[in-house]
Amino acid sequence: MKWTREQYYAAGEAGVFTGRRVELIGGTIVEMAPQKNTHAVCVGLLQGLFTRLYGDACWVRMQLPLRIKEVSEPEPDVAVVTGSPRDYDEHPDAALLVVEASDSTLAYDRGAKASLYAAGGIEEYWVVNLIERVLEVYRSPMADAAAAFGAKYGERRVLGVEESVEPMAWRGGAGGVVLVKDVLP
Repeated sequence: MKWTREQYYAAGEAGVFTGRRVELIGGTIVEMAPQKNTHAVCVGLLQGLFTRLYGDACWVRMQLPLRIKEVSEPEPDVAVVTGSPRDYDEHPDAALLVVEASDSTLAYDRGAKASLYAAGGIEEYWVVNLIERVLEVYRSPMADAAAAFGAKYGERRVLGVEESVEPMAWRGGAGGVVLVKDVLP
């Protein structure tokens, strides 16, 4: 059975998921992995960094739903969306940048999650690879019938701890450079 967003919400309101961390991915209810401390520290570092970087120009959403198509509502570790919280009556369906801090879910974040975000038109997706201590930057979503959700990223860069990157959506000049070491615990 493929779940719709409405069925997912109804089940949540009925208490079906009480005590469980889940997200809706491609019509399937997916259990979310427990967070280790390194994951939590990374998410905190990302929150501080992007809040300083974007200020009031964007809403830096931490582990909140992002609507992608009718049957997916992932909860990325970070989603940078335009505007402020009051600009949204529903969860956003677009983001300037999505980031996942990844250790036990690395293969999933590189595979199915990357395909889902590419299919959703997310122009830039980052995976903070906590195992190898690198930042994986994915850009240029494109159709790919062989990918889990029919899309993939055409560009992938792996940046080491001493390297830096500027988010594509950053429009504020030199202050937009992100040092990889600043997002690693």
